[in-house]
Amino acid sequence: MEYKTVGRTGVKVSQLCMGTMSFGDIADKQTSFNMYTRCREEGINFFDTADLYANGRSEEILGECISGHREEVVLTSKVYNPTDEDINARGLSRKHIMQAVEESLERLDTEYLDFYFFHQFDSKTHIEESLKAMDDLVRQGKILYPAASNWAAWQIEKALGISARKDLARFELIQPMYNLVKRQAEVEILPMAKEENIGVITYSPLGAGLLTGKYNKGNRPEKGRIVENDMYTKRYGEDVYFDIAEEFTAYAKKHGVEPATLAVAWVKSHPAITAPIIGARNVDQLEDSLAALDFEMSEEMRQEISDISITPAPAHDRLEEIK
Repeated sequence: MEYKTVGRTGVKVSQLCMGTMSFGDIADKQTSFNMYTRCREEGINFFDTADLYANGRSEEILGECISGHREEVVLTSKVYNPTDEDINARGLSRKHIMQAVEESLERLDTEYLDFYFFHQFDSKTHIEESLKAMDDLVRQGKILYPAASNWAAWQIEKALGISARKDLARFELIQPMYNLVKRQAEVEILPMAKEENIGVITYSPLGAGLLTGKYNKGNRPEKGRIVENDMYTKRYGEDVYFDIAEEFTAYAKKHGVEPATLAVAWVKSHPAITAPIIGARNVDQLEDSLAALDFEMSEEMRQEISDISITPAPAHDRLEEIK
């Protein structure tokens, strides 16, 4: 395993990050433990969770998994989404952040988080209010670094400016969506992260299963997140995505590699990305993603795969400048 440094932090992490959204949900406790163990066997030391996942059960199971070797792993969790029915148990207010971190620390049975994400942007709370709360958590030793998930580039840059002016702990890691059919991050988010020396872990490298070889324009199974979950149906339901998936699957088979392996490897090959976040229902499903650790993707192959999908327009809309 080769390890990468998260931005300017000096923290070394594996080239893949294990996402634990399935822990305590579609993966029971034993299956979750088995997946965690398999990841550790491959040298993965980076694990991502959130208070929202399985209503906190994901954090509880992950806390049990890391028991006895907490210092060997790098942990992230997140705050923003509702954690109970109370009107203030949501968003990025100081009140919610301070309460949510304590609950996450308790569930994970740890004294600190390595990275703590704002899970979404909160338009109802001033950014400075949220950043000051995160800075206090850093000073208290409850988190090491603030982070942002699902923020636009302008939102992240605004936060960086405030942090610089107010001498607050800044974002050192971001988490955007990124895969072969969802490439908007290439326009501003990934270039910004590279310029600002911020680490990047990207989620959904398989497009909710779209890029695993199961789907094409004439085959949409009755089961699976894309057809069972309204959020994923809206995100990946357009016909053009299934056309891309079909051509991508054919490309993978032509080169003798599992589509899931190739999809993760393609994401991993982007120079601005620290680690794709992988996930699975069970160990067997996990293996194809883990295989991306040993897959060497040439620049030529990356370009051929990129050509299968739609390259997003540049931020300034000067299409003639696309190379």
